[in-house]
Amino acid sequence: MSMAVVGMIAGMALGFAGYFGGFGAFLLVAALGAVGFVVGRFLEGDWELGDFFHTRGDRRR
Repeated sequence: MSMAVVGMIAGMALGFAGYFGGFGAFLLVAALGAVGFVVGRFLEGDWELGDFFHTRGDRRR
């Protein structure tokens, strides 16, 4: 599935949530979508947990 189709589906889901559930539902759907995106990236192996937690001395330049 192309990224354009995924974006269209996500936009439609947010639109329906905003229309039928109000702004609170819109924010909830957006937040859960972001969490699902991050979890999906972890499961695909694109990101590792260590990518988010570095000490100041461990920064790569």
